[in-house]
Amino acid sequence: MATQELTSQTFNSTVADNELVFVDFWATWCGPCKAFGPIYDKASEKNADIVFGKVDIDQNQELAAAADIQAVPTLMVTKNGQVIFKQAGALRASDLDNLIEQAKQADVPPAQH
Repeated sequence: MATQELTSQTFNSTVADNELVFVDFWATWCGPCKAFGPIYDKASEKNADIVFGKVDIDQNQELAAAADIQAVPTLMVTKNGQVIFKQAGALRASDLDNLIEQAKQADVPPAQH
């Protein structure tokens, strides 16, 4: 599955309705974001069972602020509605693949509402 744009309107429901969600917070003016984009896109195609979202921080400033994004790119991973990973900086493909495997295996109970 290809990456999907997430906005303030779709972010919470996407995180709540999917077991595992990777979110790339990025900006059009960010050089490292441009380098990471193709790596992220390729990972999304190899892992159809995971939602890969992208948030343009300039278009979604409130969402970026709510997620406490200090730098781009920042990768956030949620499982069962809970943030299990958040880190600024572009990852190499091998590091992203490793993170995907760790996230799949992480034992995170569903959030209680």
